[in-house]
Amino acid sequence: MPADKKYEEFAYVLDFMPRGKSTVIKGREGPMVEAIGEERLTLLELLAMEDQNFEAGEKVKIGKEGREKIVSVLGKLIYEELSPEAKASLPAVIEGLVKEKEKKYVAYFNDLQPLTPRLHGLELIPGIGKTFMKEIVEMRERQPFTSFDDVQIRVGLHDPAKMITKRIIEELAGDSRISVFVKK
Repeated sequence: MPADKKYEEFAYVLDFMPRGKSTVIKGREGPMVEAIGEERLTLLELLAMEDQNFEAGEKVKIGKEGREKIVSVLGKLIYEELSPEAKASLPAVIEGLVKEKEKKYVAYFNDLQPLTPRLHGLELIPGIGKTFMKEIVEMRERQPFTSFDDVQIRVGLHDPAKMITKRIIEELAGDSRISVFVKK
């Protein structure tokens, strides 16, 4: 799979409005879904097929081929444009996605490097300061981490998936200058 691919194949539903108005395309109405892309964590507005229902956290196919419930991807949203319901479901949906893609997110604990002489990439994750950062670097040099449980047991971090979720939400909300997880 090429790394420069700009389109998502799957997205996770944040909110469903059976009779919604598009934020992206003025004047467009219909069943609207606000969702987050699986790979790039892009916030998206989707036009759903009529007579479909969606649950928050549901994984839907949005790639060019094989869509079952989605007519089209209308475009990207920014955090401020999300409905209150979408913002409310975001933490649980992202945490589910992070846990489902555990290997991908555990790799960050193994791979993040210093960004500047004073700031390490690991320190961008909420709850990781200099002490935990040094401990993580020391532990991963001995043996790479294999799971969130492994990180938790060897370093003593409480709920690494939740910590990554918090960081992703900060990046989506535009509260950070540096993006570690969200592809711009």
